[in-house]
Amino acid sequence: MSQALLTGFGGLGVLILLIAIRVPIAYAMIFVGSVGSIILFGGDPAIFLNQLKTLGWSRFSVYDLSVVPMFVLMGNISTRAGLSADLFRAANAWLGRFRGGVAMSAIAACAGFGAVCGSSLATASTMGRVALPELERFKYSGALATGTVAAGGVLGILIPPSVVLVIYAIIVEANIVTMFQAAMIPGLIAVALFLVTIAIYVRFKPESGPPGEAVSREEFWSATFSVLPVLIIFGLVIGGIYFGWFNPTPAAAVGVFLVTVYGIWRGDVRLKEMKSALLETAQTAGMIYLILFGAALLSIFMARGGVPQATAEWMVGSGLHPMMILIILLAALIVLGCLMDSLSMILLAVPFFWPVLAQLNGGDFAGADGSPFGMSTEDLKVWFGILALIVVELGLITPPVGMNVFIISAQAKNVPMIETFKGVMPFFAAEIVRVAVLVSLPILVLWLPQVLGG
Repeated sequence: MSQALLTGFGGLGVLILLIAIRVPIAYAMIFVGSVGSIILFGGDPAIFLNQLKTLGWSRFSVYDLSVVPMFVLMGNISTRAGLSADLFRAANAWLGRFRGGVAMSAIAACAGFGAVCGSSLATASTMGRVALPELERFKYSGALATGTVAAGGVLGILIPPSVVLVIYAIIVEANIVTMFQAAMIPGLIAVALFLVTIAIYVRFKPESGPPGEAVSREEFWSATFSVLPVLIIFGLVIGGIYFGWFNPTPAAAVGVFLVTVYGIWRGDVRLKEMKSALLETAQTAGMIYLILFGAALLSIFMARGGVPQATAEWMVGSGLHPMMILIILLAALIVLGCLMDSLSMILLAVPFFWPVLAQLNGGDFAGADGSPFGMSTEDLKVWFGILALIVVELGLITPPVGMNVFIISAQAKNVPMIETFKGVMPFFAAEIVRVAVLVSLPILVLWLPQVLGG
């Protein structure tokens, strides 16, 4: 093993140690990337600093990155515009009268809110404030109530628009529109599996999810029509992207405009709310860009040390079937989810994992079509991205990080956190089923992009 490669793996070990002791991921990557690069440059910081002077510009001048603060702002305004309450009211009018129906309504509302928000944490936090009081009013068990909302929040990371999906597309140089198209069917499968999970849960524990109240015909139609603005916003933003009316960044700007107009019309978004939404967007975007900068520094160090190349060569030469290697990589992402947030996971793991799969595609295990996975490298890029995002979702509801669980536990102070973790386990199992289905049937990911792109 060369000195450079040994230094690279040593830096990776230091990075994992820093993350384990809860050093913020951005600072950990900046520290390891900077110190490691200086060591590999022969201990001369001047060479590293000369390279550093253009790194920020080359990283942040990418036009596609401008969509990130726009979608974040769209989500922040959505949380203040009353969309969550309308969505839950409409879903409850349709589903609330069934056993477990209020929990099902929370899942449906989370999916709808994720379609205009794009953030799992914002979805969980906002829907928790709306749904938890209703779940408590109808005497739902603490585990089912909090577990449902925490798990429902993960829908925000995959159902377009998704900030993490944009970052993944930029890292692997995939088309953002194609990634958004590919995410739609897996997102709908998640909603369906979550609803089935609740139905099975209350079948075996009827007391945990009693039926809600049937609403009058007038209330039913009033609640249904109240979500028309959400459907119109989603249709214009995502439909406009899917059908090529505009690119993601203009689409995000249209979404911000429409959500703002709707919030002002309702009277929920005033100058104070706009100011707080802008400040929160600046803080979130700044955090994302700092992580991106740290990831760029780390990538320079790791590439110079040869770590990604060595990892790819080792896995390719291991003799394992490519599908088994894919499963190992997905399992590793689940483990990483116990240590860090979803964006950090994507930025840290994908630069290592994607070259492995790209090198395997067309290797010794290739079939008649030239690919062991039965698809082109571009399709593999899309398929792996959706699978990676799904397992990254699991990190939001698994201990010890479980950010969605922490958010919901802070709102439901009368429910012990251990009960919330118990409540999300059935949904965790449903997510594993979804991964298995999508691994077995890649067409569920690739069909919509092929249809809309063809």
